[in-house]
Amino acid sequence: MLPFKKIICPTDFSEPSYEAIKTAGEIAYHFGSELCLLNVVSPVPVIPMGEGAGAFNISLYQQELESSSKRALEEVVNHLEWKQLRARLIVLRGNAADEIVRTAQEENADLIVIATHGKTGWRRFIFGSVAEKVVRLAPCPVLTVQPPHEE
Repeated sequence: MLPFKKIICPTDFSEPSYEAIKTAGEIAYHFGSELCLLNVVSPVPVIPMGEGAGAFNISLYQQELESSSKRALEEVVNHLEWKQLRARLIVLRGNAADEIVRTAQEENADLIVIATHGKTGWRRFIFGSVAEKVVRLAPCPVLTVQPPHEE
């Protein structure tokens, strides 16, 4: 298990996920690991429209979402404290938890570093928890990072 050679760190570009990126970057720097920053873009739902409805290019819109995600990941890498870190950017389309687990399997990841959003009770029940599903299904150890507590 040690040293970690490849670390997967998913982000949804939220503040808690930036904390996870900092942690993953520090671990990757310490071990000389490759850091794979991952963002999963949800597929755009297709809603049948009646005749006469304006044309909307869903495929083009999906491509723009993915391009925007890639640019945001590049911006994250540019702000990493460790400039010599080996970072790879991955943008996928699908269900976040499923794609994170699949990527960890395909990449033979040694560790996943993922943020928790601290949702409990009914919010967790209704919205589900990506981190919780990743912890249950991941093929490697998962380090969960909680957002900083405000005092």
